[in-house]
Amino acid sequence: METAFDNRGLEDSYATDSSSVWSPEEQDGTNLQVPSGVSEPISRCGDLDVIFEHSAASQKLTVTIVRAQGLPDKDRSGVHSWQVHVVLLPSKKQRGRTSIQRGPNPVFQEKVTFTKLEPRDVAACAIRFRLYAARKMTRERMMGEKLFHLSHLHLEGQMKVTLVLEPRSNISSGVSPLSPSAVSHSDSASSMQSLSHGGAPELLVGLSYNATTGRLSVEMIKGSHFRNLAVNRAPDTYGKLFLLNSVGQEMSRCKTSIRRGQPNPVYKETFVFQVALFQLSDVTLMISIYNRRTMKRKEMIGWIALGQNSSGEEEQDHWEEMKETKGQQICRWHTLLES
Repeated sequence: METAFDNRGLEDSYATDSSSVWSPEEQDGTNLQVPSGVSEPISRCGDLDVIFEHSAASQKLTVTIVRAQGLPDKDRSGVHSWQVHVVLLPSKKQRGRTSIQRGPNPVFQEKVTFTKLEPRDVAACAIRFRLYAARKMTRERMMGEKLFHLSHLHLEGQMKVTLVLEPRSNISSGVSPLSPSAVSHSDSASSMQSLSHGGAPELLVGLSYNATTGRLSVEMIKGSHFRNLAVNRAPDTYGKLFLLNSVGQEMSRCKTSIRRGQPNPVYKETFVFQVALFQLSDVTLMISIYNRRTMKRKEMIGWIALGQNSSGEEEQDHWEEMKETKGQQICRWHTLLES
């Protein structure tokens, strides 16, 4: 579908918006036109063509993700397969995603509908768009994102917008009081920025939950960029997993076997925790990676937390996605936070 997208005054405006920091915009009637002198962003992750259609009577907002253009080339992203995730902020309770499409200018033509949007609440909400470079079975990497504040939304009818995606390495590390994942978020964001330059240690984790059996399955798949700072050789590493209840008390623990002399160790070990469905929103999964230096000495390389007290926004999103997929394993890379 060829659609003329009206982005007059929008492209520069959204390009200068801090896309990781969510706060309701002040209702001061600000014009979307950007003052002269505001320059284009130095780097871009591409453009996303989107159609918004809002109905105040039915309290529904339909978002059509049409296509993406000007995406990073294969040398930067590693793939030519793309997926777009959308979520309604600040609640994050309504979300959706497109199917995976290939090519430098993927066409999605897919709709996500958000419901129960009362007119008086619309202006205080936003839609967050994230573009992922999708890999087979394991790795999906967030390449860029953009917020669209619904205070800019036409109250009735269609609105066609081209959003300029903010590159992952440029995303601000600011913390919003509305974010449920404010714990250690600034540390996570700064580590994520160094990751874009190939430095920070990462861990690939697979999560799945069976509501019928109450089995939470956690697969420690592999790590990346693990270092031994004390001596000039690859570290001997292992992982520890703790399941904590709503007040931080330990419910269960386990650990992987040791991987010796590997900066990018492959664990491929799965651990199962018994968690009732009513408890799933109240538990926290802590994963720590240790470097075993001697029989009696160890040092922590880094850690992450998922669940009630997630250590960052990507960890929170991974947990929520696991809950919504109903038994399907969801794999994501996470940047380890320093101890």
